Amino acid sequence: MTVLILGLLVFLGLHSVRIVADDWRTAMRARLGENGWKGLYSVVSLAGFGLIIWGYSLARQQPVVVWSPPAFMAHIAAPLMVLAFILLAAAYVPGNGIKARLHHPMTLAVKVWALAHLLANGTLHDIILFGSFLVWSVLLLRAARKRDAATGAVYAPGKRGATLATAVVGFGASVLFAHWLHLMLIGVKPF
Repeated sequence: MTVLILGLLVFLGLHSVRIVADDWRTAMRARLGENGWKGLYSVVSLAGFGLIIWGYSLARQQPVVVWSPPAFMAHIAAPLMVLAFILLAAAYVPGNGIKARLHHPMTLAVKVWALAHLLANGTLHDIILFGSFLVWSVLLLRAARKRDAATGAVYAPGKRGATLATAVVGFGASVLFAHWLHLMLIGVKPF
């Protein structure tokens, strides 16, 4: 469990710099240059992510069951995951109405992903992993909305075609992941 927690501290700590120390982040970007900052950020992110994966796989070998979710929770988690994938697609498909309306679909995708997994899993390592990401995404979304309000950020309106494409891509990716990739990458078949 220690490796998992260390990975979460490194990964989420780095991804929280904009929440808790935006001025320091700006100063570091200026000092290191844009590419230097991105390089350092990427290396530390990958190290934290690697520790999360390693720590999670170690924790899964000796699970501590905190609660046993009822079977119907999987039926609640499934549509939430479809929504999470659509929100994730909205972060990347240009000109879609979802991003225009919600402004921060990637952060919302993480929030919904974490919530869905908390509902469907009851082991200590799942609660630590998904609970950490849920708390982080709530704090990040709040900070992003405050920043938008302070700067008067305006988001371009979305187009119907791009919004439809976003929904189709997100839904397709969720089906692909749930039926094939989740088992291959995570070792768990969701259904």
